[in-house]
Amino acid sequence: MKQFIDFIPLILFFIVFKIEPRPIELFGYTFTLGGIYSATAVLIIVSIIVYGAIFLKQRKLDNGQMITLAACLLLGGLTLAFHSETFIKLKAPIVNWIFALAFLGSQYIGKEPIVQRLMSKAVTLPDAIWRKLNIAWVIFFIICGAANLFVAFTFDSIWVDFKVFGSLAMTIIFMIGQALYLSRHIKEEEQPSNSEE
Repeated sequence: MKQFIDFIPLILFFIVFKIEPRPIELFGYTFTLGGIYSATAVLIIVSIIVYGAIFLKQRKLDNGQMITLAACLLLGGLTLAFHSETFIKLKAPIVNWIFALAFLGSQYIGKEPIVQRLMSKAVTLPDAIWRKLNIAWVIFFIICGAANLFVAFTFDSIWVDFKVFGSLAMTIIFMIGQALYLSRHIKEEEQPSNSEE
């Protein structure tokens, strides 16, 4: 569910980006609605609202949410300040690669890999399986970052579509693959206990 909440600012970014740029008047000021720069402003504002609401409800943000928000504020702010879409195009690759580094680092630092910390309350697996699953997430984040970078700087006309729908599709496909992988190992774990009864 948390991953889909993270898509709310991105979906609104996509909607505003697709609007044909037009001037609007608000509080006596004229703004342009539509296009990359107003979409970036919406992304920043909605991210602050969404993560602010999560913080007020939970009294904290998890590390992934803090990284996403910080990247949005920094790279979105640079996009608006320098009027260059290069910075916002780098957001998805940088965030994905930071996640990849964090998951990889957790293989060697701390008692458990990140994926085990996130899922161990719901699923019981041997340490070796948790480590394999954690590495799968590392590979997933590296591929997502590389795909976003490649599309953003190679196919300018579709990079926002890919950022929203391509990233969502990759996440859903990976989650389905993870569920299938977990179901196989959960059955394997349950079988010995059934035979003992």
